[in-house]
Amino acid sequence: MKIQTKPFCVNDGKKVNLKHWPNRTKDLCGSKAEFERTLHEHVHHLSKLQRAFYADGRHALLIIFQAMDAAGKDSAIQHVMSGVNPQGCQVFSFKKPSAEELAHDFLWRAARALPERGRIGIFNRSYYEEVLVVRVHQELLKTEKVPDADSNKIWKHRYQSIRNFERHLHRNGTHIIKFFLHVSKDEQRQRFLKRIDDPEKNWKFSPDDLKERAFWKNYMHAYGECITATSTEDCPWYVIPADDKPTARLLISQVILERLERINPKYPAVSAQRCKELLAIREELAKNQS
Repeated sequence: MKIQTKPFCVNDGKKVNLKHWPNRTKDLCGSKAEFERTLHEHVHHLSKLQRAFYADGRHALLIIFQAMDAAGKDSAIQHVMSGVNPQGCQVFSFKKPSAEELAHDFLWRAARALPERGRIGIFNRSYYEEVLVVRVHQELLKTEKVPDADSNKIWKHRYQSIRNFERHLHRNGTHIIKFFLHVSKDEQRQRFLKRIDDPEKNWKFSPDDLKERAFWKNYMHAYGECITATSTEDCPWYVIPADDKPTARLLISQVILERLERINPKYPAVSAQRCKELLAIREELAKNQS
């Protein structure tokens, strides 16, 4: 089943007002069984491509997830990447910066976690927190001790740094896909209630999550500005309607498949001489069955 992802991709230069982007879209599958079958097909295809991608070893893929709390980042990563060989995939969750990280520029800790060629790296939150959370709570700039902390141009400068950083990575073989899981404030409230009501999910809820809801408009403005400034042709943002988790997972898996198909990884070619060696080894192994 082919799913259209273009409507959710932010074109380079397009101004993003998240009020005009849907939190929910029409069902991409007609039934639960059809959804499960389609996602299974996506995961199976992704697994095959990932094996060739790993063996090819000429490219890396970085997938960035950003969202408000309870938007479904963790579950999307779990379901979409369930068929990927862990040896070829790494996930980093970026929390509050450490003292060592604060002593460096804001891209430093992300640069250390980048995937090697042949591997898929997943950032659960990322360096984009520095133009999102830090922009909403600008008092955090004081802990970073950056020279232009009091300048009105700091966000413009950081957007430029991010674009240049991602352009550099792309030129050197790291492909980047960025997902913003666009959950509505009401849907977030419902998910928070479920976390409180379900003892097995109590650990996922923090009082700080509730405090951040008071800054919802500020976050939507910060996300809109950020996506507008940093979505490029090579490293685009996808605004994924996240109120319906199955739909979000199908869209995410389709986008990743399309990028891997475009990269078109190939298993390393085997020379004629190597083929002869392998045949000889096979004959030897076939003779010695004990």
